[in-house]
Amino acid sequence: MKFWQKIYLFSILVFVIIFNIASILVIERSHNKMLGQAINVALSQNISIHSSVDAIVPILRIYDSIDYEKMVLTRIANEFVEKNSDQGVYMDITDDSQRTVFNNSDFPMPVARNELDNLDEDSIHSILLEIDARTILFTSNITDINHKKYVFTYMEDVTAVYQDRIDQISFFAKVDLAACLLFMVIMFFVSRGLTRSIDRLNRTAKVIAQGDFSERVTLKSRDEIGILGSNFNEMAEVVEDKINELERNNEEKQRFINNFTHELKTPLTSIIGYANFLRTTKYNEELFVDGLNVIYSEGKRLESLSLKLMDLILLQKEQFQMELQDLGQIITDIKPALEVMAKEKNVAIVLDCEIGELPLERDLIKVLIFNLVDNALKASSPDQTITLRAYWRGGNYIVAVIDQGIGIGEEDRDKIFEPFFMADKSRTRSSNGVGLGLAICQNVAGIHGAVIRVNSVVQQGTTVEVVFASNPVAESELRP
Repeated sequence: MKFWQKIYLFSILVFVIIFNIASILVIERSHNKMLGQAINVALSQNISIHSSVDAIVPILRIYDSIDYEKMVLTRIANEFVEKNSDQGVYMDITDDSQRTVFNNSDFPMPVARNELDNLDEDSIHSILLEIDARTILFTSNITDINHKKYVFTYMEDVTAVYQDRIDQISFFAKVDLAACLLFMVIMFFVSRGLTRSIDRLNRTAKVIAQGDFSERVTLKSRDEIGILGSNFNEMAEVVEDKINELERNNEEKQRFINNFTHELKTPLTSIIGYANFLRTTKYNEELFVDGLNVIYSEGKRLESLSLKLMDLILLQKEQFQMELQDLGQIITDIKPALEVMAKEKNVAIVLDCEIGELPLERDLIKVLIFNLVDNALKASSPDQTITLRAYWRGGNYIVAVIDQGIGIGEEDRDKIFEPFFMADKSRTRSSNGVGLGLAICQNVAGIHGAVIRVNSVVQQGTTVEVVFASNPVAESELRP
């Protein structure tokens, strides 16, 4: 059973129970009130008759005649009955021998009169009896006249009171039926409206479960369901981000494997080919030297590849201890080694470094600088200049490597930090490049809480900035 159906049926059940109980209580309260009023009126009338009789008792004692007593009592009864003839009032007077002195009832008097049990002169007893489909209220009392006891019974037809209850029950039954039908119609739309948001959540969840993680639920309500929808969208957004991140990671891993396989294939093919050629060819010194040079060159390339891969693995697994050191001085210290690297291509190295004390791992910083300069050298032509600047700006210490080389195309800038990616494959291959330098640089920068920024113009040069935050606040501002 659906949730809206549960709400619908449960609300109808509660409404029917509460409405009917309330109706019954109202009807019974009204009936008991009216019946109580009728009983009080009957008792008052009985007391009135008793007072009238008591008023003439002294006269009856003077005459002391049974016939006169009965005549007077009959006249009092007739006057009272005539006075209340339109109210369904009856009188019955009997003597102590249970002979009837007066009776104007139009129904048979009951044989069993329980209200007469233990009746004395100081009390009035009442009882309700069903006679010929009528409800009669009996109120009785005893009056002593000349040592004879007369029983005065005042009777009133209260059938209308009970009929009124039946009419009220019939009326409320009709009202109950109409109210239930109206409530059912209203609750149908209300329950459907209340659960429509849940249906939207279910549909959206199914769409997301089928792989469309961009789907979102639209809820305008501000109640708990609206909050649930908002939380659901936030959850879906987090799931989508995680899935996209996993897909990106899988794609990067696949590209890494493909590129790694490709990088291994080329030197191994050359080594195997030349080794097999030398193995099957008669000795020729010049030919053998050329072949061995190729095997040596490709072997060194494999060695470089393995070392850089090891650097990547170590950077991801090891924990490094940072010490407060002057980054500008570290760059100055390795200038001779950088100049040796640049001398092979006849490229000039220019330094412009400010003092910058930061928590660093000295060897990692050297790896970072060497790789950045190495990339700049591979992009540069002879007689060009590579500038290393280190300076403070806005509370951050920035190391910039600026070359005048071929630059990086805009379509490749998002991929340059991926392992094995090479924007110019022919150039990097000729210089034993494997596309791991910037990937290593990014890991080193990440270990130091730094961010790498790249600005490049094709055929004009590239500027790579490593921005070190001097405090946690500045570091958070650097993050994209």
